[in-house]
Amino acid sequence: MIAWFESIGIRVERVCLHVGIYPMLLLQVIQRLSRPPWFFSHILSQCEKVGVQSLPVVLLTAIFTGMVLALQSWVGFHRFGAESMVSTVVSLSMVRELGPVLVGLMVAGRVGASFAAELGTMRVSEQIDALWTLSTDPLRYLVIPRIIAATLMMPLLVVLADAIGIFGGYLVSVMLLDQNPQVYIERATLFLELQDLYSGLLKAFVFGGIIGLISCTEGFYCKGGAQGVGQATTRAVVLSAMSILIADYFLTIWIFQ
Repeated sequence: MIAWFESIGIRVERVCLHVGIYPMLLLQVIQRLSRPPWFFSHILSQCEKVGVQSLPVVLLTAIFTGMVLALQSWVGFHRFGAESMVSTVVSLSMVRELGPVLVGLMVAGRVGASFAAELGTMRVSEQIDALWTLSTDPLRYLVIPRIIAATLMMPLLVVLADAIGIFGGYLVSVMLLDQNPQVYIERATLFLELQDLYSGLLKAFVFGGIIGLISCTEGFYCKGGAQGVGQATTRAVVLSAMSILIADYFLTIWIFQ
């Protein structure tokens, strides 16, 4: 019995120690942001990686999400003659929820895994330790540009995803379901408010910070060689996705209540 309680205590201690590194790294990043150097070239390079290189997967996900949403909404509304509300459902759903959440999940899978794998490989190959010997702060040089890039690029990706998703709904509604294009456009914008747009952008901003922080933390504190890099990459993607879904719930409560 004592050994059983000891094993539980050891596991709880490991979880607490692992969870504690996230706020610790965040605090260190905030402290370093208040003074130079900021390595703008690295920030721009990471912005290109997070933003431009993620466009294909983000836009492809958004357009088919809008198309499926329009088709499913039409099937439901057709039962009681409210087909004209399809565009309203598509626009509100994309702007409020589906745009930020789906883009966050796609970026977590693509960029979060990349961040964790890159930093993890640098850690196990002692490249991060070499930066310290060269009087270069690895947090400034490696971590901060990635977190800033993920935080800044996510809202821009979400804006594009929202527009493409609504356009995908337009294609299905007008070309496949033979709805009036003017009615679709009017209904899509009639019930949208600035709060809906702002809420989606705020969620995207928070999701970007979550992805950057979790993936960089997992990679920066990686241990165990190649196997440890693989485990850190897996944890980065899974924890980022779970954190996005949890944060989405609490942000929705805070914004709309």
